Order: sequence, then C-alpha cells, then structure tokens
Amino acid sequence: MEKVRIDKWLWAARFFKTRSLAKQAIEGGKIHVGGQRVKASKEITVGASLSIRQGWDLVEIAVIALSDRRRDAEFARTLYRETEHSAARRERERAERQVANAGIQRQRPNKKQRRQIHRFLREQD
Repeated sequence: MEKVRIDKWLWAARFFKTRSLAKQAIEGGKIHVGGQRVKASKEITVGASLSIRQGWDLVEIAVIALSDRRRDAEFARTLYRETEHSAARRERERAERQVANAGIQRQRPNKKQRRQIHRFLREQD
C-alpha cells in the first residue's frame, strides 16, 4: 500500500471514531498536511507530517505506516509518531489548564439554590 485517503487513515489510526467525523474535521480546517489545508480525498504517504487539532490540543505527527483498516489501539499507535516538540507542548498546556481550573468548582446547584436562582431571575424582569 503506497497511498491512503487521509480520512480513512485518520479513522484507522483512531484519531476519529468514524470516517464521517474525520471528514468533518478535515473540511473544518482542523487537519493540515505539511502546513496546508487538505480535502478528505487527499492521499497521504509514509513520511507525511500532519497537524491535528482536537479540542484544546494540537498534535503534530509523522506518518510511519499506512492502513485503511481500523484495528486495535495498539496497532493504531504504530501508524504514526508524535514529534517531541508537540508532546512537550501538549503536556505543558495541559498542566497550565489544570492550574487555571484548580480553583473552579464545578458543581450543580441543589434544589434550594435553584429556587434562589429562579427567584432572583424573576425579580430582575
């Protein structure tokens, strides 16, 4: 196998759960090959460099093997290699997000607090 469609490869490498999600990400500009936006039908080869934006993270990888079949996660990790720079940046940004979110409590209001919120909102009208 010399070339594979990028949407198939992203699906096989388990970056996306379905090919249609991979296609949407490509069309949305979240996938770049060699610094350029691509179409879902673009064929990639071994050695291609990809930038993949997933949520908060930007992953930069090099393609080291091709596959158009989705197999287990262990096999999927053998299809690519993340750059050291990318891994270090993602880890640093993750740590920064943890520190920034450390003081934030994410708790749903209880019944009494909801009543107080509704009462406050009615008074504002």
